[in-house]
Amino acid sequence: MYKVMLIDDEDNLHAAIKELLVANGYEYCGATCGEEGLAMLGSEKPDLLLLDVMLPGINGFDLCRKIRDEGRRIPVIFVSAKNDIVDKSIGFKAGGDDYVTKPFNATELLLRIEANIRRHKDTIEFAHCCNREGVASIGDLEVHFDEYQVFVKGKPVQLTTKEFEIVAFLATNPGKVFTRSQIQEYIWGDADAKDTNSITVFVRKIREKIEENPSEPKYLLTVQRVGYKMADTL
Repeated sequence: MYKVMLIDDEDNLHAAIKELLVANGYEYCGATCGEEGLAMLGSEKPDLLLLDVMLPGINGFDLCRKIRDEGRRIPVIFVSAKNDIVDKSIGFKAGGDDYVTKPFNATELLLRIEANIRRHKDTIEFAHCCNREGVASIGDLEVHFDEYQVFVKGKPVQLTTKEFEIVAFLATNPGKVFTRSQIQEYIWGDADAKDTNSITVFVRKIREKIEENPSEPKYLLTVQRVGYKMADTL
């Protein structure tokens, strides 16, 4: 079940959107201003954001820029009473993914939500990996998702944030092989943003920290001419 969040200062719209989303199999959460919305993004971890442009305090465009500056890749659909091409242009440049004009048709809104979730499915699934709670165990390796920590034989391993995210992503899908480009896209959001050789470098550094013998890894495995996977059994 995907969770959709609405940031809008109209109580009536919150009630209508909540009813629409819940009736169609989504979870709902909502905030009435930008500051509350930013805090809720961290606590609720929604999969998609419906964002009003005209908000009290910080407006929707500036809020979206702030969200992107924080590195959040959540899909954002602007919801606005304005149907001006200039406003739409500002919205997309601010980091928005779509734009819906009030008053909108409920069916159209659902279709846009579905389309954006489908388009950003890989990003959303990666966020689910990093937002997981609990522990994944593979032999003496433990990945504590909610603590952003990895342990080997009970001892903490000092991984960087990106190193942990790679381990967490692979540990969420043990035994499944991912190409360097796929891992690149999950971690940075764009397979072309960096040279995929950087993934090879990250893997080497991770192995130096989690493997007893990095040249003969038993946890983070190479699949020749394909990519990498996390062992499902030892």
